[in-house]
Amino acid sequence: MPHTYFDPPLLIRDGMGTWVDTQTTPYVCNIDGMPQFNEALPAGVKELQPVAGSPVAGTPMAGTPVADTPVAGTLEPSWGRGYQVSGTHSQPPTKFGEETKLELLATEVVYEPLWATRDAAAAFGITLIEPGQGLRMQSPIRHLENTPFEYGMFAGQQCPYLDEAHRNQLQPTVCTDLEHHDFPHVFSSVDPQLPLVISVGRYWPQRAKIFLADLWVPQGMALYIPPRPKNPHAAYIDLHGNRNSALACWRGGTQTSVQTLTLLPKDSGYFYWFWNALPTVHPLLK
Repeated sequence: MPHTYFDPPLLIRDGMGTWVDTQTTPYVCNIDGMPQFNEALPAGVKELQPVAGSPVAGTPMAGTPVADTPVAGTLEPSWGRGYQVSGTHSQPPTKFGEETKLELLATEVVYEPLWATRDAAAAFGITLIEPGQGLRMQSPIRHLENTPFEYGMFAGQQCPYLDEAHRNQLQPTVCTDLEHHDFPHVFSSVDPQLPLVISVGRYWPQRAKIFLADLWVPQGMALYIPPRPKNPHAAYIDLHGNRNSALACWRGGTQTSVQTLTLLPKDSGYFYWFWNALPTVHPLLK
């Protein structure tokens, strides 16, 4: 009698990317929904100013819309769902980066679902690039790669913070998995059927508060995340993660993965990872 096996679920698959020299082609432009990298802005493309980074702690901030009530006695305006951070646990640094586990005062962690409008993206230090727009990137790493990825709807069930024996096993829940790093990202929403989903957070270490959301990036748009090296004097840390890129697949239908393009370094870069083991909830945008 022949054996019957399940097909293994797709988690994340990357393809052959295109090299980008950030010194000779520093402009990323959204041309008809696809990223192009140019020496200068093409005619007719509107130049954007990237969203400013985090101010030094104590610096007054310009107001932004509030989607969650800040901690009593603080002034930070934030989008997203807010959680108190009761403690942190840091692992020894490696050549790849530094890992910090956040302890949250919660039994589960809910990410606020938001369309990636200009204001919603800016609330997490991200610049939305619509078709016909472009901006000048900053990168301490000269050579990056614009790489095609395919994210499966179960990729969020993979936890990269477990020990080696369990790292590639699917988990019953999705954990908080966020990062920042010393190189830029460009996340392009290029799937012909579904939007791209990028999880984001704004963490206020001195105030022990983090705000979390899922940005649903409409098809044909892109997000620019500037380099974010470690800054112990920053008022807040903007974080992101793309393990749930295919979250839109859970709305129903037959599509079980999402195609995307991501600008990132091939074999370099230094990361700062922030995670929490509590189960997360990612409500769907209809």
